[in-house]
Amino acid sequence: MSTSLLYHAYGLRNQKYMGTEYKDNIVIFKVKTKKEHLRCSSCGSREVIRQGVKIRDFRAPPIGRKKVFIRAQIQRLKCKRCRKVIQEDIEFAEEKKTYTKGFEHYINDLCRVMAIQDVCKIAGIGWDTVKRIEKSYLQKHYSRPRLKDVRYIAIDEFAVQKGHKYMSVVMDLESGRVLFVGEGKSAESLELFWKRVRYSGSKIEAVAMDMWPVFIDAVNRNIPDAKIIFDRFHITKMMNDALSKLRRDLYHEETRLNKRSVIKGIRWLLLKKEDNLNEETDEKKRLQQALDLNKPLAIAYYLKEELHRLWSMRSVQQAKTFLGRWVAKAYASGITILKKVANCLLAHRTGIFAWYRYPISTGPLEGLNNKIKVLKRQAYGYRDKDFFKLKIYAIHNSKYALCG
Repeated sequence: MSTSLLYHAYGLRNQKYMGTEYKDNIVIFKVKTKKEHLRCSSCGSREVIRQGVKIRDFRAPPIGRKKVFIRAQIQRLKCKRCRKVIQEDIEFAEEKKTYTKGFEHYINDLCRVMAIQDVCKIAGIGWDTVKRIEKSYLQKHYSRPRLKDVRYIAIDEFAVQKGHKYMSVVMDLESGRVLFVGEGKSAESLELFWKRVRYSGSKIEAVAMDMWPVFIDAVNRNIPDAKIIFDRFHITKMMNDALSKLRRDLYHEETRLNKRSVIKGIRWLLLKKEDNLNEETDEKKRLQQALDLNKPLAIAYYLKEELHRLWSMRSVQQAKTFLGRWVAKAYASGITILKKVANCLLAHRTGIFAWYRYPISTGPLEGLNNKIKVLKRQAYGYRDKDFFKLKIYAIHNSKYALCG
């Protein structure tokens, strides 16, 4: 093997090829630093005297299924200028590491597409070594995302484990990057993020979120000039939850068996959009039968369908007129749960109408939350919370293939 091939294949610039050794399923390349590249690692002087060598093996990217090691002669040098006796620096590996920089890149490339356990099997190294390499890379490249040019963000929480354990996530809606991950869903969980926002001098114009009062108060206190947008996803979810509760209450109140049997099992039909009902499987017929037998359920269903039009108006003024009429219908229905939904929409109408100026939503963040769930399932959970957060910071660059 030539010295130039070592450079192109393994990034060894200043090393001279000395020979190759083959042992079992291992290839060992023997190298040493060229004389003209020897210098004092303390003062940088080239006026050095060689005083012995130390042999060290460094793991390198494999050739096929064969493991590769770089066996380097680390030379002991005495500097004529600063009079220190010190070992030479090597450019192809970090200090106190037993593997080359090229091997680190190889492991990090594998970690982007598979779990640590799979990387261990392919590379033939320990679990802790793979984690240490990946964590070091993530800390260097993702631990402090740039905030200066951020304009639109989304805030949401996701469940980490059972027992109401949550984490809060902030996402840049323009780049898709995760900007912050905090433990819990309280105001304190985002305090560090707000400090970074003030320090960076970023001018956040709009924030998409759900109607969680804690997040609303935090945004109003820390970035008062930003507009809050309550997006379509959470408002639709609130209406769907109200419709599900109404169906459940009506089922338990109904005494006639024939009506109970019709109401039972139609929850998903009620939550489906009318255009998505499958006529071939009698979904439309079953739903219509239930609505004909129960007037409150029919009123709630048609109001739910009508509410979707709130985001298709041509202007904010039309949206305000539409919402006023919708709220009037909800009050006129006399159904308690619909009145509660109407009150909630009125209380948050400023954030709902702000969508017409800033048409953003937490939709991309909801999609990212699904990727986080896949991340947890692949690893069967994380013991190291800091490592888990770093993985989330880099998740926009990860790929998860669904095979079937």
